[in-house]
Amino acid sequence: MKLHFRARSQGDGLSRTTDRGLPAASVVGRIPSLKEPLLDGGRLFWLEQRPHEQGRSTLMVRPTSSGPTGSKSGLGDGAIELSPNSWNLRSRVHEYGGGVFAVKGQDLVVIHDGDRCPHHLRLDPVSGAPQGDFRRLVAPADRAFADGLIDPGRRRWLGVMEAGGIDQLVAIPLAGGEPQLLHQPADFCGYPALSPDGRHLAWVTWQQPAMPWQRSQLWLAELDGDGQLGEAQAIAGAGPDGPEAISVFQPLWITPAGGPPELVFSSDVSGWWNLQRFRPGSPQGEVLLTMEAEFGMPQWVYGMRTTAWDGSQLIAATCHQGEWQLGRLDLAPERVGTPAAWQPIEQPFNDLAALSAEGGRLVCVASNPSSPSGLLELEISSGQWQHRPVAPNPLPAEAISPPEALWFAGFDDQPTHAWYYPPTSGASANAPLLVKSHSGPTAMARTGLNLAIQFWTSRGWGVVDVNYGGSTGFGRAYRQRLDGQWGVVDVADCAAAARALVAAAKADPQRIAIEGGSAGGFTTLAALCFSDVFRAGACRYGVADLGALAADSHRFEAHYLDSLVGPWPAAKDTYLARSPLQHADEMSCPVIFFQGLDDRVVPAEQTEQMAAALKAKGIAVEVHLFAGEGHGFKQSSTQIKVLEATEAFFAKHFAPPAGANAP
Repeated sequence: MKLHFRARSQGDGLSRTTDRGLPAASVVGRIPSLKEPLLDGGRLFWLEQRPHEQGRSTLMVRPTSSGPTGSKSGLGDGAIELSPNSWNLRSRVHEYGGGVFAVKGQDLVVIHDGDRCPHHLRLDPVSGAPQGDFRRLVAPADRAFADGLIDPGRRRWLGVMEAGGIDQLVAIPLAGGEPQLLHQPADFCGYPALSPDGRHLAWVTWQQPAMPWQRSQLWLAELDGDGQLGEAQAIAGAGPDGPEAISVFQPLWITPAGGPPELVFSSDVSGWWNLQRFRPGSPQGEVLLTMEAEFGMPQWVYGMRTTAWDGSQLIAATCHQGEWQLGRLDLAPERVGTPAAWQPIEQPFNDLAALSAEGGRLVCVASNPSSPSGLLELEISSGQWQHRPVAPNPLPAEAISPPEALWFAGFDDQPTHAWYYPPTSGASANAPLLVKSHSGPTAMARTGLNLAIQFWTSRGWGVVDVNYGGSTGFGRAYRQRLDGQWGVVDVADCAAAARALVAAAKADPQRIAIEGGSAGGFTTLAALCFSDVFRAGACRYGVADLGALAADSHRFEAHYLDSLVGPWPAAKDTYLARSPLQHADEMSCPVIFFQGLDDRVVPAEQTEQMAAALKAKGIAVEVHLFAGEGHGFKQSSTQIKVLEATEAFFAKHFAPPAGANAP
């Protein structure tokens, strides 16, 4: 078997690890997550999800400034926290939410999780400081809101309302009042985009059983004098009965060369999420750029952005071979009707998300193998940049294990990708190996500094983060490898990655563990049942019973398993054949489980039943249940407990090889 490795560069660090390795409290529990940065009127807004504050999300703002180039620690220079200390900004639309704030000029609207309602606040146009208090715009009811924008000319918020088992595009006056229906889709909708002149609205729809990254449609309608939508026109993508399965991503309005507004979006009609554009009044759109790279992502949450318009130029992030890069698209008038030119922007970050631009400046969430996640601010014309990490890097450069690109023969001998992190002490045939199976299952293994991975490499472990078939970032055909094969392709690819590293004398075959959460938790359990590679596993809120998931899943994913496994209940035999709960007797190695008691995506019963079945067989099992946690752990105490308990569990069950010390 031929293996290909490529090392990534390292960078500066700060403090050092302990003799035992990087402490869990330095890895998780204190470091906020950054989401949805947005430039508006010379101000920079962003969300912080704070595990040390029970996982609540709050909104920050500060005036932008060019400042010195290079890396700068600290996000809060002149920053103001806009949401009250008791508030958690979160949307419950489709359970996963996203898109929880909208701002334009002096108007800010946020979604407060306490009542699930939008609230309005007036802001100072320069500093972003609040002028007055938040006002709730609608009365609390059994409904949820998300993914809104400000319609400044009509003084209203436009966005998605989920109520009665269906989505609606609605308008809410900024003065307050009940939602006014703009559009009733057949099923799901979102990603509204209002043209700069306020005359047109674009949005995306999709219908079950499809997920939005499988088959979705882009719509456009003109707004009349009363702000109501005229006749809607489907301009891209595929409806439920279309001959092709086409997905569209992130409609964005641009005004090239001061001309009339045009709509830019990503479509995977070519097999890759590539950029297209549409001019209102035109019979059809045109290809803007064609690359074997992805300008889109699976739309699990609202608020994802890979393109940004600063008023005169279009900037995009694209994923190629598992790494992200920034570039500018040449939209010069003489290029109308021909593909745009792609001009890479040199900067040192290859894990990028949530782009926003204004007046020659760009901001996004960014990291690389040696730099923690932070806000990257870029002057587009000069290329000067400033990176503000969300927290100091606790590792010196020599203590960081950089990822190496690993290509190996996966399921059906197809080329499959992973990132391998050698132990900081050096790879060897005696090193224990942790295989990571990501969630989604459409997510991707990224290259940004992941301290949870460094936790293991600092303790003598190798880690392989597998982009198994079904992962994003490698084109539609790579994603579709998992169609009908969940629990087969992902399991085979994770096992093949481990075998490849054993064959390369980089892992001890008797000390290979696998871990994952959610869909990755299912892959973990299935791998322990249906392969002979792994000697222990750690499962976080994982799926154990596919039939129960299909029968009880929430609305957004109610038919997702139709494509991953087969239609339920017609394919019941397949569900039984792949469900770890039905094959607990085939598992023979220890497993540790972590489960939130408030999980509505994968209920706690699945974990409890799987653990009970293994215990009945006499297999060593640990179960940790967490009150107040849902699908994905947000509290610092929970995150620290999970990491420390996993390490202790593996150490307990993994004996070091003869003549070697334990990691």
